[in-house]
Amino acid sequence: MAKQAGVSEATVSRVLNGKPGISDATRAAVLTALDVMGYERPTHLRVRRARMVGLVVPELQNPIFPVLAEVVAGALAQRGFNAVLCTRTGSMSEAEYVEMLLERQVSGMVFAGGQYAEADAPHDHYARLLKLRLPVVLVNAAAEHLDFPRVSTDDAVAMEQAYGHLAYLGHERIGLILGPPDHVPSRRKLAAFEAIAARATGRALAGELVERTRFSLEGGHAAATRLIGHGVTGIVCASDPLALGAIRATRRAGLSVPDDISVVGYDDSAFMSCTDPPLTTVRQPIEAIGRAAVEMLVGQIEGAAVSTDELFFEPEIVARGSTAAARVALVPA
Repeated sequence: MAKQAGVSEATVSRVLNGKPGISDATRAAVLTALDVMGYERPTHLRVRRARMVGLVVPELQNPIFPVLAEVVAGALAQRGFNAVLCTRTGSMSEAEYVEMLLERQVSGMVFAGGQYAEADAPHDHYARLLKLRLPVVLVNAAAEHLDFPRVSTDDAVAMEQAYGHLAYLGHERIGLILGPPDHVPSRRKLAAFEAIAARATGRALAGELVERTRFSLEGGHAAATRLIGHGVTGIVCASDPLALGAIRATRRAGLSVPDDISVVGYDDSAFMSCTDPPLTTVRQPIEAIGRAAVEMLVGQIEGAAVSTDELFFEPEIVARGSTAAARVALVPA
């Protein structure tokens, strides 16, 4: 049991005997290990696990995360669970949130846009959850090394739809704006985009047509400015905020969207149909993804066998006013 909980045998003894000087997180780890291994808790430690689920998201500024949180919380409520929303924009790290949720004896956790998507970020807290066998589901994970159930939007299909839409409109020089270099879903998008561009043009995608930046309007502005300097007529972005930054950059360059530059976003966040111009974007099926994540999580909580194979949902391109037929390529000076 000590090995299962990641503590010493002496610590296990202190927890089981109700001794002081043990942190809430360590106590929770030992008790979880006790449950997982099928041992009966001592009478004084028999506390019913709270019907709460931790929902951990990176931020709420990107409109896609509040929408996902609403879907997940609603689906959990229908199954008799309450969601505890945790965002990484405050002073607490993802690992600290995990400790807090364990102390609260949550029944499971759902992660969206978590550190699992950042190759260079710490992943120790996921390893701990695996060891504890706590029910966990990852959304848009792209994390093959973590043996959790995963539900994702198919990035390859998303890039096929975005590139195909611009190619159909006659665009040949198409740029791509992605997240940071260690962002694994962006790596997936890049691999798919490179393959599609190579098939369409018969040559490898030029490095100058790919920009990496942080996920923000400002990041999209800076990246699009560089792409415009390289003569693109179409830009595919890995998020809607990046796309809005690309539109702003186009206007700052004295050009027009979509007359001079066509822009495609990703997510179909709230109000993207109300922007100027309305944004063409690849819609993530958030309702289906959120409900699937809850089903997978509750299945684990109830003891059912849930596959850890990644479950892919297909997105769809939503054509609006930010894309139009290509004009002559803007050759850089």
